[in-house]
Amino acid sequence: MTGTEIAGLSIVIILFLIYTGMHVPVAFCLVSLFGVWAIKGSYEQASTLLALAAKNAVSSYDFGVIPLFVLMGLLVSVADLGRDAFLAANALLGRMKGGLGVATVAANAVFAAVTGVSIASAAVFTKVAVPEMIRLGYRPRFAVGVVAGSSVLGMLIPPSLLLIVYGLLAEQSIGDLFIAGIVPGLLLAVVFALMIVLTAIFAPSRVYAEGSAGATFPVPGIGQALALLAPLIALAALVIGGIYAGWFTATESGAVGALGAFVLAGWRRKLTWFGLWRVLVETGQVTVSILFVIIAANIYTRLIALSGLPAVLNDVVSGANLGFVMLLLIYAVLIVVLGTILDGISTMLIMVPMFLPLIAPHHVNLIWLGIVTVIAVEIGLLTPPFGLSVFVIKSTLADDRIALGDIFAGAAPFAIVMFLVLLLIMFVPSLATVLLR
Repeated sequence: MTGTEIAGLSIVIILFLIYTGMHVPVAFCLVSLFGVWAIKGSYEQASTLLALAAKNAVSSYDFGVIPLFVLMGLLVSVADLGRDAFLAANALLGRMKGGLGVATVAANAVFAAVTGVSIASAAVFTKVAVPEMIRLGYRPRFAVGVVAGSSVLGMLIPPSLLLIVYGLLAEQSIGDLFIAGIVPGLLLAVVFALMIVLTAIFAPSRVYAEGSAGATFPVPGIGQALALLAPLIALAALVIGGIYAGWFTATESGAVGALGAFVLAGWRRKLTWFGLWRVLVETGQVTVSILFVIIAANIYTRLIALSGLPAVLNDVVSGANLGFVMLLLIYAVLIVVLGTILDGISTMLIMVPMFLPLIAPHHVNLIWLGIVTVIAVEIGLLTPPFGLSVFVIKSTLADDRIALGDIFAGAAPFAIVMFLVLLLIMFVPSLATVLLR
């Protein structure tokens, strides 16, 4: 077999192994080892090359950003700041049509600015927002759909783990990626809110249960709401503002954010010694799993490079006269399709190393490409049959009346809106680069 055939077969085998239950990094490493062995014809050369790739994969200082932002996000969750964000947003927005849904989107946007993980947002707001929305007359399908749709804001509004992973894969500034994600993230939140309000006005049966107009529940006053939001806003401003002002790097901002979250959790008396130990253990578990995946991706990248697949794909693209726009559309669609069966990081690990050599010669802004990539990955988090955010909501939800299909159906309008925003950012790149200096 030629190197190109081996690389093509490796993609099929990896997808098969993952779909049958093998852990993602194990599948990448195993297939990479045998693939390089087949190309080189020597097990010793293959194992040595892959060992060097693993050693170099996470030796950079920049990788310290991962555990620091994971720690910050977990401490913020422990401090119950997600609940405070929801209460404050409802106080400010709850009286409009579909107000509780808009409040959930707004709270998710604020919460995303200090967590960076959509799974955390999905779990927190499933417990906080869904029961209240159902109790006050919103349709269960709409309630879970709002939480599922708005939870993905955590992967775009900085700090975002997906942006960190993309930055490491594409060798781009994580700080620049964070700044580039601000406008698209806020735009997506505003469009979500607008869609909810218009649906509540023109198709109320999709929002409210029969005989309900969407009552409001007792909420704090405006002053108290702003007080509830103050810690989150201050922490987000410190982390993102510090990067934008040049006070510290992305890694240093993660350390500052983790310290700030630790102080907040202690000040609010939400963090016991046992709770701190659990947070530290979970931080280690999440960090190790992410770094293992990055190591596996780096190893697989060596296989792709040795196989000559990027050069062959480049020749195919050149011969087909596809043009940059068509190439970009193919890239985005493939990411969305892969997202239906894989988690976000796995999708990026396959697509970014394969398409980056094809897209880079067009002299595009790779920071903008990172935003396009993450939004496409986010759509996959809401689409069946995998839909990671949907499964997190189902596992967290204490209501057997709401089936998995209801959550997918409720999230579908948000996925469609995300696709439209993706097209907008693809054709108006300045939306992602406007804040970059």
